[in-house]
Formats: sequence, C-alpha cells, structure tokens
Amino acid sequence: MILNRRTFVGSTAAALLLASKGHTMEEVDPAQVYAIIGQMMSAPGKRDELIGYLTEGSAAMPGNLSYEIWRDKADENAIWITEVWTDEASHKASLGLPQVQEAIRKARPIIAGFGARAEVERAGGKR
Repeated sequence: MILNRRTFVGSTAAALLLASKGHTMEEVDPAQVYAIIGQMMSAPGKRDELIGYLTEGSAAMPGNLSYEIWRDKADENAIWITEVWTDEASHKASLGLPQVQEAIRKARPIIAGFGARAEVERAGGKR
C-alpha cells in the first residue's frame, strides 16, 4: 500500500499528539475524527507573540483532542498548527468560543499570511 505524504504526516502527527495528551485513537471514532495541519506566518519578529495569542485562545475547547503549535525551523516567522478534534462540528463550534474570538482579534494584526493547509485522516485501522 502506498501512502501519500499528506496522509502519512497527518496520521502520524495525530497519533503522536493524542499519545502526548494521554489519549489513543481507539478512544475516538476514527471515521469522525477531524484533523488539520496548517502553516501561519507572523509579521517579522512577531512569531512568539502570535504563538502566545494562539496558546491563550486554545484552552478548554470542547471536542479538542490536541492543539499544538510548532515553530518552523527554516522560517523564523512561520509556525505550524496541528489540531485533532472528535469531529468537524466541534472544530467549527470552537470558532465561536469567546477565548478563540479574543485570540483572533489580538492575532489578526500580526498575521502576515497562511501557507499550506491540509485536512488529514488517519490511515489504516487499529494499531
């Protein structure tokens, strides 16, 4: 079986992130899990400030299994965000949470753009 890069990276990231939070993929319905990997660029020199706003806004989001922010080693203004949700509806609902709205308000002026974004799914069955 040949896996494309997006499927491999997404499923690997989701499994690692769930494990880091004390969860396993067996605890959720893999057919319903919604996972995203995306790149965001900050204004020059504002990456850590952006990370701070996103971290503040991501606390206590119902249905969120993992929300991780990664610094891009090759670009000092880029970050990668990996999100794993019990389902897509939980992700959509999170966008209306007060802390998420506040994070968006604070972060918007220092977001310089967005890079690659992928909705990913876990490949294979139980491990």
